[in-house]
Amino acid sequence: MDLRQLEYFQMVSKLHSITRAAEQLHVSQSTVTLAIQKLEDSLDIQLFDRSQKQLSLTAEGQVFLQSVLDILNRLQDATAEIQKYRQLQKGTIRFGVPPMIGSFLFPEILAEFTSLYPQLQLSIIEESSSALRQLLERGELDLAIVNLYQPSLLLETLPITTEEIVACLPLTHPMAGSPVINIQDLQNEPFILFKEGAYNRQIILEECKRHGFMPNILLSSDQIETIKGLVIKGVGISFLIRAVARQNNDFAAVPLISPLHLQFGLAWKKDKYLSKAAQAFIKFITEIICPPSAI
Repeated sequence: MDLRQLEYFQMVSKLHSITRAAEQLHVSQSTVTLAIQKLEDSLDIQLFDRSQKQLSLTAEGQVFLQSVLDILNRLQDATAEIQKYRQLQKGTIRFGVPPMIGSFLFPEILAEFTSLYPQLQLSIIEESSSALRQLLERGELDLAIVNLYQPSLLLETLPITTEEIVACLPLTHPMAGSPVINIQDLQNEPFILFKEGAYNRQIILEECKRHGFMPNILLSSDQIETIKGLVIKGVGISFLIRAVARQNNDFAAVPLISPLHLQFGLAWKKDKYLSKAAQAFIKFITEIICPPSAI
């Protein structure tokens, strides 16, 4: 039994004629006849009463027709639904974003994307880059913006932006007005860093180690506003990317003598099927980075 046999059966039932059904379906009469015979053989039941000039359904044929109509209607609905996804009239992207990106870059990207594709939905998860990488690798996310500090053999990546890390100091700090800061000069300061697993934290700790000291980490948080608030209150110092730091004038953002940078990019799992919606987002990001007019 196959779908074509069901379609032929439904058309013959509707028109009460194999000849007219064949004309309607644009196939030969013998094709329809053979399909009906195979269907009856597979069911081991007679579907049509052939004793009269006009075909009519047997009692069993009438019962079977109801099920066939239900199947064909469901298939039609499913096909129409898939068309919406194919034409980007419907779809959901499971998307991950780290806190720092979520505070400055992603809102702008999201606003522009949703204006282009208002029918598509993004289901957002905010986690550290390392956690998002794991979710991508396990197939639990479609796309994520992650830190590209460490490459992954399991992920495809598309670089988006590179941001400089700056020291964030209370306005009352003696070095708040300095043009640049040597991180070694901050070794006696209480540090407020992102939680373990964050690449921002890892880079800062590696830089401190390179300068021969381990910082006094007073507090770890994954909330940017919490970190900013503690710096403003003079509880400690921190390190944020410049784009985030410049959103606030209540603390000083001072570059490091030896600049540190974080590169962010869009990532997805290699060899994983991507929905039309996810493909549209990748294309959208690609055109932001390299617009058609620049090619």
